[in-house]
Amino acid sequence: MAVVAQLRDPENGCPWDLEQTHASLLPYVLEEAHEVADAIRHGDDRHLAEELGDLLLQVLLHAQIASEAGRFDLTQISRGLHDKLVRRHPHVFAAPESATATNRGLSGDSAAVKASWEAIKALEGTAGASPSPLSDRLAAKVRGQPALAAAMTISRKAAAAGFEWDSIEGVWEKVHEELDELKQAVASGDRVHAQEELGDVLFTLVNVARWCGLDPDAGLAGTNRRFLDRFSRVEAALGGTLQGQSLPELEGLWQQAKAQIRAEAEASNPPA
Repeated sequence: MAVVAQLRDPENGCPWDLEQTHASLLPYVLEEAHEVADAIRHGDDRHLAEELGDLLLQVLLHAQIASEAGRFDLTQISRGLHDKLVRRHPHVFAAPESATATNRGLSGDSAAVKASWEAIKALEGTAGASPSPLSDRLAAKVRGQPALAAAMTISRKAAAAGFEWDSIEGVWEKVHEELDELKQAVASGDRVHAQEELGDVLFTLVNVARWCGLDPDAGLAGTNRRFLDRFSRVEAALGGTLQGQSLPELEGLWQQAKAQIRAEAEASNPPA
């Protein structure tokens, strides 16, 4: 905090840091969070430690900016988190003499702990006074999430509340229905409608992922990595430029890159 405070010092600080606001730092918060996720997916501890530090820096900067305006500081952030964790874990922090039988029974059951957490969280807000408490809680929960993660959160919570298909076949039927509607919207030339229908297709595919126990974000991240790996090989084979190349030639190089990657993977992980 002392270093961050110095960076924000009006007389001797860094001009870039002094220009920052909560709003201007928002892209960096999201960027650092995604880089943390990428380090976790790659199992790179050194990278993960570094990226967690970068993400922590964003917390410190926001705390410093708020502190300068007299709104809140890092101590208040930490105290609020401390109180929340204690309040939502009565099975861990309740004094032995005050622990209820229900709370004591949570210690070995993660599903029950999760249900207790959600129940306590619901009591903390004002959702009970609303005619649509689940929708209100979900709107608050997903407002800061990337769209793909938010879709999975909404899908899971709605299904848990009973808003669910009877079988996976119903989900697949919905996928085909939404895909047909997207094709029609694109053909009509109505970009606004097409954008809406594209969202419907993606949301329905998220439901497929939930039914199958898949992680759509991890799946897309893996596809991104594989595409870039293959694309870089195609680009290298063409001397760094794709201009003027025929589609059959590009497709041939693409398939060649896929085969090279597959062979490298098999060579590094031979069958037992």
